[in-house]
Amino acid sequence: MTELIFGVGVPASAAPGDDPVSMAQHAERLGYDFVSAADHPAGASPSYETTIMLTWIAAQTSRIKVASRVLAVPFRRPAMVAKLAASLDLLSGGRFILGLGAGYSDQEIAALGAPVLSPAEKIDGLAEAIQVIRGAWTHPGYTQRGRHHSVGDLEMEPKPTSPIPVWLGTFGPRALAVTGKLADGWIPSLGYKPLDEFPAMRRRIDAAAEAAGRRPDQIRGILNLSIRIDPDAQPQPDAVTGSAKQVVNQLRDLRGLGFTGFNFILSGPDRIANMEQIAEEALPALRSTG
Repeated sequence: MTELIFGVGVPASAAPGDDPVSMAQHAERLGYDFVSAADHPAGASPSYETTIMLTWIAAQTSRIKVASRVLAVPFRRPAMVAKLAASLDLLSGGRFILGLGAGYSDQEIAALGAPVLSPAEKIDGLAEAIQVIRGAWTHPGYTQRGRHHSVGDLEMEPKPTSPIPVWLGTFGPRALAVTGKLADGWIPSLGYKPLDEFPAMRRRIDAAAEAAGRRPDQIRGILNLSIRIDPDAQPQPDAVTGSAKQVVNQLRDLRGLGFTGFNFILSGPDRIANMEQIAEEALPALRSTG
């Protein structure tokens, strides 16, 4: 059975008083397996660039893994993503998880000077980007001619010493098929689709994996969700809330949908206390049962 993993989302906020590095260090002390950060470089709110912040977190921690959740492909050239991912993974001792997405915000894509693409073009671009990244990691003099992303005789050293996991945040049929064909992990968010649709989405991933000659169990499912231990909290369709026992039961139900990892999004001024409470009152029960 695949071991359960638990992560915490750290904000990329550069606002006064916010300290994502300190939060990540505390998550490591509490026994979480990874921290993750979203990728929204444009906007009026002060923020850090995701990969730079994750590099700084990795430098200030020793065990916990760091994950991008998720880098929008239209924001960066895939070959440079391959280089930064390999660099961060090597410098951190193999602790980087590369989360990628097709880029859902046309406004943000346009603000950063990238061409706005149709949904189909975004998915095609995502698939081509993964192929460029993996090619750069594994082949000398790599060449690829694609509609959206091309490289010619690309030499990139050093190459990763071990495979860097690629997780995709995908939902639509074609994107799910790309996940099954090319990814190591699937990290959707609770609330973006009705919960009863998740099994069919996972089946589409598995079918695409098998069609590509892969084993479906090679693709880990990680659910991104808001969570709060609070006995007085009202049930929400896009969050896990309630007493510690209720939270554990809800996460076990989600585990039953095939997820073997969870990324917790914490909010509010007491998010550190909530992170501690989850680690102390929920994670031991979940780890003990698998």
